Amino acid sequence: MFLVLAIALTGCGESPEPSICQTIASEKLSVNIPGGSFQFGDNRYYSDERPVNTTQVERFNMDTTEVTNAQFRRFVEATGYLTAAEKGLSAEEFPEIPAEFRAPGSMVFVAPDPDQPSSLASWWQFVPGANWRHPLGPGSSIDNKDDFPVVQVIHADALAYANWAGRRLPTEIEWEYASRGGLDGASYSWGEEAPHVGKSKANTWQGHFPYTNMREDGFVGSAPVACYAANAYGLFDMTGNVWEWTDTPYGPDRKRDYGVLGYDPQQPGIEVKTLKGGSFLCSDNYCQRFRPAARQAQDVTLASSHIGFRTAKDLPTKNDN
Repeated sequence: MFLVLAIALTGCGESPEPSICQTIASEKLSVNIPGGSFQFGDNRYYSDERPVNTTQVERFNMDTTEVTNAQFRRFVEATGYLTAAEKGLSAEEFPEIPAEFRAPGSMVFVAPDPDQPSSLASWWQFVPGANWRHPLGPGSSIDNKDDFPVVQVIHADALAYANWAGRRLPTEIEWEYASRGGLDGASYSWGEEAPHVGKSKANTWQGHFPYTNMREDGFVGSAPVACYAANAYGLFDMTGNVWEWTDTPYGPDRKRDYGVLGYDPQQPGIEVKTLKGGSFLCSDNYCQRFRPAARQAQDVTLASSHIGFRTAKDLPTKNDN
């Protein structure tokens, strides 16, 4: 069940100097997204993005960046919270999950040797001790990575942080609307030009996944938040870097209602939520999901090193006093 979950983590390479990344002013930790209608979905790519339909969105507030390690640490220090990857899963609550996958730990990507055949099932390992403080396992660390997005958090962990902050997780529709930045119907958050034509616009994989990453955008793994230009709403990293949790159940056919549990044909019977945005592992030859309309199913009980989140908050409607 676990090894069919698409995408986890590559090891981080050397990063460019921090000066290439932008400093987010404290008053710009979140921005108000104006309400409106937009073309939700895309008929040109994967089948689960279809059909396009006109959808109305009420105005709301959204974090300008993915939640960072520093922000998540403040939450943990204030509450004593332990993430699922730190605690492991209980046999009582998850009897169907093999014991080796209930232990504290999480999923880590292991790149195949260039001269060896590979498959999806061989790329991923459950690593005991992998968690938000140690994204690749006990030997890794987030020291000096306060500005990197927090990862190795399951849906419940992201929701706990949002509740503590007096906020919530965005819906899939809100997330996609915000990602488009007013460019209704465009392939990407900035228009139609591919992510690495000219100056890199996002942190994705350049080269032949999973063997070769040319690192043309400056990173092999995740990047500090706000290293690339914001979209027209002032939101950073709505493309690539890390996938982001939404609060919307996933279903492969958007014309159907799959209920609160959602449905993934590759993981029937597992509760799944919708991820948006793609990650640093998305490439032209493998996961072309670095677009606003793209979506991914994710088991709500499983964390990985390429999944983070940002939060949202309701705003009064114009008719409210």
